[in-house]
Formats: sequence, structure tokens, C-alpha cells
Amino acid sequence: MQNTELNEQGYKKNLEERFCDALARWPKLHALYVKYEEILVYLVVGVMTTIVAWAAKFAFNALVYDNTAYPTQFQNLILSTVNWVAGVIFGYFANRKYVFRSHGPMIPEATKFVGARVSTYVLDVVVMQVLGNFLGINLVVATLISAVLVTIANYVFSKIFVFTKKDAV
Repeated sequence: MQNTELNEQGYKKNLEERFCDALARWPKLHALYVKYEEILVYLVVGVMTTIVAWAAKFAFNALVYDNTAYPTQFQNLILSTVNWVAGVIFGYFANRKYVFRSHGPMIPEATKFVGARVSTYVLDVVVMQVLGNFLGINLVVATLISAVLVTIANYVFSKIFVFTKKDAV
């Protein structure tokens, strides 16, 4: 159900329009939002993607590995894979619609998105192995550190290679 309200002319406004109206009351804040809108929306979508991916990862850990805080190398690989798959599926559609507002052909764009995410999956696996298995850092802490690195890399790859301006409206 979409969150709407009627304005003076009787037209319905969606949540985004209401947010922009409220933000317009503070011109300096509005100017900052307009200037950094894509990055701010990317961060919000990134948080939501992270929640989905981590929910899948930690639920899998609880169901399959008895909620271990120090997974083996193989378990870390499986947990990173579950995290990655959930994040890629949710992240593609959310980034396409809300961050980059793309209307390009979905198949080539999704292929590029998955390709870019494979590289950050490798980054995640390496970071998790180094931090968890070699340095003995707890799964949650290692996951947080890896998420920061992966998020930055994902934005750069999406901006440069996936959701190009020629595909967006």
C-alpha cells in the first residue's frame, strides 16, 4: 500500500513528494540533499541491502552452523556466498529503481551488475578469510569491516560500469 495524502488541489502525493515538500522548508538542507541525492539514496538503499543480506547470512548461520561466532574457512565461504546472493538480488532492483533510476535494458544491465558484484564478492571472501581465519576477528566485526569496503567498491562499479547515464532517464 502506497503512503499518500491529498494536497490542496485534491491530488495524491507519494512519500517522496511529501519528503521533498518538507525538505523545501529548510533551503540549506534542501540544497545539500539535491547536491548529494544519489549518494544519500545509495546509502539508504545500501543499508536496506545490507539488512537483507545479513539477515540471510546470519539466519543461514543460525540454521545450518548452529550460530557459530568463529566459522571455519569453508563455513565463511558459504556464509559469504549466501550474503552475496541475497544482496545482489535485492540490490540490483533497489539500485536500478531508486538510486540510478535506470530505464536501460534489464538483461545487459543486470549482467554488468552481477559481474561487478562478483569482484566485490571476491573482495568480501578475501577480507573475511584474512580477518576471521588469519587474524581471529569475530564474525560480526569482520562482517562490518568487509561491508564498508564492499559498499564503497559497489558504488564505484555501479556508477562507472553498470548504471551509465546513457541508460538512465
